[in-house]
Amino acid sequence: DDQIERERASQRLPGGCCALAAIYIMGKFYVANAGDSRAIIIRNGEIIPMSREFTPETERQRLQFLAFLRPELLGKEFTHLEFPRRIQPKELGKKMLYRDQNMNGWAYKKIQEDDLKFPLVYGEGKKARVMATIGVTRGLGDHDLKVFSSNIHIKPFLSCFPEVRVYDLTQYEHCPDDVLVLGTDGLWDVTNDKEVAGVVMEVLTSYEPNDPCRYTMVAQELVVRSRGVLKERGWRLANDKLGSGDDISVFVIPLGGPGNYT
Repeated sequence: DDQIERERASQRLPGGCCALAAIYIMGKFYVANAGDSRAIIIRNGEIIPMSREFTPETERQRLQFLAFLRPELLGKEFTHLEFPRRIQPKELGKKMLYRDQNMNGWAYKKIQEDDLKFPLVYGEGKKARVMATIGVTRGLGDHDLKVFSSNIHIKPFLSCFPEVRVYDLTQYEHCPDDVLVLGTDGLWDVTNDKEVAGVVMEVLTSYEPNDPCRYTMVAQELVVRSRGVLKERGWRLANDKLGSGDDISVFVIPLGGPGNYT
């Protein structure tokens, strides 16, 4: 992240990206995630999550706590408090549900002038945004990102530090159908863990266990199915829902070799 900041001036490369990495060292997989990509292990048909997405919703309390400590980062235009909906001026003095950096649940408060500001975290699901701008809260870069038509920097609320999970391969017997799947949000936006596992099993069983191409074909099939088919109403999945409009990158890594197959 520091290197991107140093190079952005000389190479004129603004912007940023998420990062998902898997490193194999001495019998263990270390999976590090900073962003909204996802990794899962499929072992004997069982799905084992190896990451979690970092979004304004999942990191709400961290974002609110930083804004609470450093209110100057909000530029006098945002509030660190969260409300179920935008508050209207006519609701001043009335009670409404809210939550702050210390709360998982909700409580009532009397609406004041400051509460009319735009929420630091606004929206739900894929539409959730930090300062109405960005929908992911960890990653690399984005040093110059500002709120639209303002001089308010968003970078202080973004973290480049990944969450790391460890999987010990020596604790289990793995067959060639056991895999680690790494995918960007373009895959997971339209395909859930169970559906991915289904595609993995479907494609792998159509190849011999010692065929190295089988894993590449799984990755290819996951990309194709998530993108969909181009029709008159845009890219559509098999169920006629919209295909992924985001970039889709997928890696499928085998955890066991042909010698382990039973």
